[in-house]
Amino acid sequence: VVQLVESGGGSVQAGGSLRLSCTASRYPDCMGWFRQAPGKDREAVASLRLFGGDGRTYYTDSAKGRFTIGQDNVKNALYLQMDNLKPEDTAMYYCATRSGPVCDDWSGYNDWGQGTQVTVSS
Repeated sequence: VVQLVESGGGSVQAGGSLRLSCTASRYPDCMGWFRQAPGKDREAVASLRLFGGDGRTYYTDSAKGRFTIGQDNVKNALYLQMDNLKPEDTAMYYCATRSGPVCDDWSGYNDWGQGTQVTVSS
């Protein structure tokens, strides 16, 4: 089991930015960010392929053009840079990991952090 701890959530106005971080007890093949808004199902946001040092990134439509996933080598953490935030981005954001190289197979993520809350006001 991979232990994950997210940080960086908060409250911002629409158009603002936040940077989420996730530290892990170890770094499997894929790491991803997911979110869940009140009353809605959890949805994928983005993932990063660490398998073989690939570094390939995957984004869902909700994140394309506004969010950037990456690895902070100084802090040894996964990050999600979120720009131009919208009220509909309000959700609990979770870091997750999976094994295997198919990092955009969102159903395969099986270790989860506790989440960090992001609230965007209009």
